[in-house]
Amino acid sequence: MGLKRLIKGTLLVGALVLAPFAASQADYRIGVSVPAADHGWTAGLLWWAQKAADDLHKKYPDTEFFVVAANSGTKQVADVEDLMVKQMDALVILPHNPATLQQVISEAYENGIYTVVVDRELESPAQDVFIAGDNAGMGREAAKFMAEQMDESGNVIVIEGMPIPINSQRVNAFNEVMDQYPDIKILDSQPSDWSPQKALRVMENLLRKHRDVDAVWAGDDDVLKAVMQAIEEAGRDDIKLVVGGGGSKDVIGMIKDDHAVVKATVTYPPNMVASAMALANTGVRGKNLGDMYHHVPARIVLDAELITEENADNFYVEDAAY
Repeated sequence: MGLKRLIKGTLLVGALVLAPFAASQADYRIGVSVPAADHGWTAGLLWWAQKAADDLHKKYPDTEFFVVAANSGTKQVADVEDLMVKQMDALVILPHNPATLQQVISEAYENGIYTVVVDRELESPAQDVFIAGDNAGMGREAAKFMAEQMDESGNVIVIEGMPIPINSQRVNAFNEVMDQYPDIKILDSQPSDWSPQKALRVMENLLRKHRDVDAVWAGDDDVLKAVMQAIEEAGRDDIKLVVGGGGSKDVIGMIKDDHAVVKATVTYPPNMVASAMALANTGVRGKNLGDMYHHVPARIVLDAELITEENADNFYVEDAAY
């Protein structure tokens, strides 16, 4: 029985079908539910989901994919319910809000649907596999690089994300590393909610407040661009180092081009959703992963990798949305 597939990776967004579904005789049907592309990282997430749907279908023609995007947790619940009606064999989902999605994901899992939860962990685990980036590693790698580049001395501003657990994991790990350097002072650590617009306002205020800043950690690459706008518009030349997070194409490009201030970012790759889809494809068949002697691991944390000018070429994807 085949899940009807979007032609050439076209997308079902909310209640709007952007292309007609083609009939299919696939043996395996995999539904993929992600938040709408309202941010650079989520745009990258959607791009990789569509790419993986095409790539995996070419390699495994007996498998078909639905990729759906929702602009709210409530809409994502409805999307998952619709996928369940279509009798999918597997669900790959990055929850818009884990609390809102807990019940419907649990229902899918308890009904025998092979479930892969991505990035945002449920309070009550209801999945075969959980895959995410290394949040603590993001903060740790950024701090280690900055401390070295600053010769273990100077003033730092931190632009945080949203006050939720994954942000705390990043910031706490960053602070733990910086605590090892008594001559490095964190002047301010303020939330941006991962919004470039808010980050711009926050950074403008912090630049007025602090006249001697050596470095900024913007733990999100979209936020980093807003931070750079604030620095440039303020005409500040005291800031010699800005480090990001996420691994966006734009920021990697700046690093590749030897930007005067932006010297590094740390990966939190949106292509984790593509890996999640590959895991679902393997798991739903009951196969082992690669040459492992066990089935797909229940929990996978991707490495947080520091991107600098020396290795930026290895991470740059020209066609990627992020």
